[in-house]
Amino acid sequence: MSLRHRKLKTENEVKSENELASHQKKTTSQPGRKYFTMLLVLGSLFLGYIAIANDIKPIRIGSKAIDSLALSFNLQKSFYVVVIDAGSTGSRVLAFSFHESIVNGNLELDNELFKEVKPGLSSFADKPEDAAKSLTVLLNEAKAVIPQSEWSRTLLTMKATAGLRLLPEHKANSILEECRKLFQTSGFQIARNSISVMEGTDEGIFSWFTVNFLLDRFNSLSFQSTVAALDLGGGSTQVTFQPDSLQAKKLDKHIYSINVFNHNMSLYTHSYLGMGLMAARKAILTYNMNLDDTNPNVPIEVHSECINPIVSTDWFYHGRDYRVKGPVNGTYKLVKTQNFAGGDENKPIVRFAECLKIIENYVDTLTERPIGLKDHEVYAFSYYFERATEVALIDPFSGGKVQLSSILKQAMETCDYPNTDQPFMCLDLTFIYVLLRNGFGLEPSTNLHLYKKINGHELSWALGAAFNVLQNGL
Repeated sequence: MSLRHRKLKTENEVKSENELASHQKKTTSQPGRKYFTMLLVLGSLFLGYIAIANDIKPIRIGSKAIDSLALSFNLQKSFYVVVIDAGSTGSRVLAFSFHESIVNGNLELDNELFKEVKPGLSSFADKPEDAAKSLTVLLNEAKAVIPQSEWSRTLLTMKATAGLRLLPEHKANSILEECRKLFQTSGFQIARNSISVMEGTDEGIFSWFTVNFLLDRFNSLSFQSTVAALDLGGGSTQVTFQPDSLQAKKLDKHIYSINVFNHNMSLYTHSYLGMGLMAARKAILTYNMNLDDTNPNVPIEVHSECINPIVSTDWFYHGRDYRVKGPVNGTYKLVKTQNFAGGDENKPIVRFAECLKIIENYVDTLTERPIGLKDHEVYAFSYYFERATEVALIDPFSGGKVQLSSILKQAMETCDYPNTDQPFMCLDLTFIYVLLRNGFGLEPSTNLHLYKKINGHELSWALGAAFNVLQNGL
């Protein structure tokens, strides 16, 4: 994937303008191509027989079926890429297997491994050796699914996101150096620049590519056919979409010219540091507070309007412990009980209007907003998906579609319920609604497509990064 801004080069700027799917090192062997025509005829006859026997429409028998047949005859060979996603709240490994289509030369995704460990690397800010050790289990998981004979040819890359971006540079660099030492003994193919802190721009573009690739939206490559991708991480959030010409003029500062499958297109992407769910939670919890941060061994006590009065919970974020409680003078609400005795019950609640005001003030600090996002089909994932499943707005396995107004309704109901098992849910849902409505300009009627996976593959920037690595090497 070619990522090139007219004014500022991104970290992963390519050295050539080849199409994203081109991977010259892994071409099909010439002897295999000599027999391909004969195999294609025999395979077509065989598939045709199956189609007639099972009443399958001919249009469904295409390149994927032929590729599968070629793979079974060892005319093609799988190859692999390992991507470490070093996020702010955890580290994940994604090990992808691909093949190059014998029909059209396009890169095809076959399988992937996804595993996660917590906490994120930034939690080891003062212990960089421990940060690297936390990744050992992930490397072992990747080795378990990749043949040992392929390790030396398997490209390995690690990109850290907002967690390390928020650390002092010298601490982030110490962690990266220890990870580099570990990777050099992994047996995988690496290079010095394959381990780094990723720019938010790349994170957004890679996520957008992943979503649209898995949805098979690159057939026409027009702005009407592709979807917007919203990725809500712990430290930052990314908004990426293909604008029309009028929107592109208004968003000029964040328009990038990229190349996808040998087609040039303009893409808007913006990463909002500090608007990730955990970074925002910390800012909202400590709003207008003078924190006593003099003793790092003692939890910082905070009282918040966005926390139920009966809650007292410990929370660890960015190397510090917090003891989080509701406001000193909480509010209670009389509600009708549902038991046989009847009567009223005095329930502690969050003062929703006060919490909403704090969150709106925080989101109002957001600048350079994504004009025109509401005109696009919106796919949202990561924490957007997780919070929606935790309150049963969508199915946790299949995902689904909800209107933005449903998130507001759920937030208000959650803030009226004293749930000590989910002490931050009121705050988190309200922030998500305000971010999307006030910050990004979506309408209450906007449909949000919330998914963790599409066609069995994880929605993350890692797949886009893997394609980029295959095209450009490390």
